[in-house]
Amino acid sequence: MRLGVTMFATDTAMPVADLARSAEERGFVSLYLPEHTHIPVSRRTPPAGGQETLPEEYCRTLDPLVALSHAAAVTERLSLGTGILLAAQREPIVTAKAIATLDHLSGGRAVIGVGFGWNVEEIEDHGVPYGSRRDVAREHILAMKELWSREEAGFEGRHVRFEPSWSWPKPVSGPPVYVGGAAGPKLFAHVAEYADGWMPIGGRGVRAALPALSEACEKAGRPMARVIPFGTVPSEEKLAYYAEMGIEEVVLSLPSAPADRVLPVLDDYAGFITV
Repeated sequence: MRLGVTMFATDTAMPVADLARSAEERGFVSLYLPEHTHIPVSRRTPPAGGQETLPEEYCRTLDPLVALSHAAAVTERLSLGTGILLAAQREPIVTAKAIATLDHLSGGRAVIGVGFGWNVEEIEDHGVPYGSRRDVAREHILAMKELWSREEAGFEGRHVRFEPSWSWPKPVSGPPVYVGGAAGPKLFAHVAEYADGWMPIGGRGVRAALPALSEACEKAGRPMARVIPFGTVPSEEKLAYYAEMGIEEVVLSLPSAPADRVLPVLDDYAGFITV
């Protein structure tokens, strides 16, 4: 079982470069960082995790692509992932360039976990109606994939339009795209159309959802998507359960905290790594 880690990288948490180096030294295969461009003070949208008060780290997240460039500079093998990138909130031409640059400079180690977002105010501040965010995210990803894969790339959609253009560097690795979110026909349709896999948050209910995911992929005429449970707190039983389903990588949740709190947890998690 390959294990990765994720942490809310903030201005008060363990520095990303130090975390990346420590994770690679202990045998972890990936580091994923989340994204919130900003958090409106309004609590019109309650916290997605059901908390009474929104945790402070949501307000203090670093830009994941900039932070992952620091991780790239001090590691050699670690996959560098967004978990998750709020694709509807990002201008696709600029974002495609940033991701391709990260992938190019890291030797093909970028992995793009994308999601649709839960904070209505945050999304609407980007000029995106909340109900349209899935459609906007879809077109942004499709447009970026065109820029990554074609020497002359243009796009004509409802939300994204640009004329045939040149854009380099091209990514080394693709890069792979994973869609995060709860199981359901709408989400699996997105996975089947334009993603390499599904990142279920926490991993609950994965076994029951696999037939529907397989059906969506078969209908799209493509191989079964990879499944990477995300933000998991590990146990031997849980990891064995995932392994029985053929899952090969799980991303474990670290506290958003200074190094003296993060490193002991990282050491505990390292005990679950199997060669």
